[in-house]
Amino acid sequence: MNSSQIPHFDYIFTGTGLASLMTVYKMVLSGKFSDKSILLLDQNAKKINDRTWCFWEKEESVWNLVISKKWDSALFVNEKFNRSLAIKPYSYNKINGLDFYDFVFKVILKQSNITFSKEKITDINELATHVFVGTEENRYTCNYLFNSIYTKAFAERQNKYPVLQQHFVGWFVKTKEEVFNPEEVTFMDFSVEQKGNTRFMYVLPTSKTEALVEYTLFSEKLLSKEEYEKEIELYLKKLGSEHYEILEKEEGSIPMTCYPFWEKNTKRVLNIGTAGGWTKASTGYTFKNSDKKSSDLVEFIQKKDFEMKNFHKKSKFWFYDLLLLDILYRHNELGSSIFSSLFRKGNPKLIFKFLDEETNLVEDLKVILKCPKRPFIQALFGVLFK
Repeated sequence: MNSSQIPHFDYIFTGTGLASLMTVYKMVLSGKFSDKSILLLDQNAKKINDRTWCFWEKEESVWNLVISKKWDSALFVNEKFNRSLAIKPYSYNKINGLDFYDFVFKVILKQSNITFSKEKITDINELATHVFVGTEENRYTCNYLFNSIYTKAFAERQNKYPVLQQHFVGWFVKTKEEVFNPEEVTFMDFSVEQKGNTRFMYVLPTSKTEALVEYTLFSEKLLSKEEYEKEIELYLKKLGSEHYEILEKEEGSIPMTCYPFWEKNTKRVLNIGTAGGWTKASTGYTFKNSDKKSSDLVEFIQKKDFEMKNFHKKSKFWFYDLLLLDILYRHNELGSSIFSSLFRKGNPKLIFKFLDEETNLVEDLKVILKCPKRPFIQALFGVLFK
């Protein structure tokens, strides 16, 4: 195939995860890209319910139609206290992966200028006037490329920025006994044995007998699958349920790092999603950050003569996240005490606003000063004088 026969697009998205699909969906909603050709490439057809996304928000968004459950109360627990957090005006929302995929693809595949192809990407090469993309089956070129395929080696083969994982195994269970409160999500339950790590249970109840129960760690190394599942069994027993059916299982590992992925951006190639550092580094939450950044991106690429490398803007919250990750990397056992200090008496609405990166400096201090002072001061000096 000579160069004149290679299909050319204005935009190509390599990988069709959350960030890509949000961005393309908003490009359609904007009405500004109907004259642009767009190709989405992914080896996964997005036909299974492979994950659950949760996020909090104050107002309805474009994703309201795919929210499967909302909660107005969140429970925080450790070995010494528990606190029900009244989070209004926020609601805590759950979206099933397959519902999201179906919702977005139903809209974007109706557009005559958008094509999806199930192919495995093998090569990305930026040239002076365009970007070349190779797959196992075909070759393509484009003016601009958005890449959401995460390369672990970028973050893991350096030692300047700590790299932890938010790793978990979850069971969707139906219990014989009524052990769940469907009106309240268990945000973090640190009453489980910590074993020198930051470990907690996370529960999304949809009825008194049905819930997603996840065993989650913020730590460097993964466990064997048996270890996660044994802890879920013990937790269900503690809640009062020994008779249950496992309806589905999910598992995942989300990188938590302040590594500057955006430094890999170039004139024509932009890394997005986890590959672009869109995951909230200190929590592993992805949905809300991707929602904001995809909206910013759609605005950005409407500018004249834009260069992809100019999209990212670093904020004070990147530095706050860096401090917390430095602490948890060096002293992973401190996670429970840090989060407990934050939620014991902290204003939950202010904490959510802070985690959404929407607070001013005075509000930042109100949240930060709830945390143990010594480890953060040590981390501050360690980061400044590294």
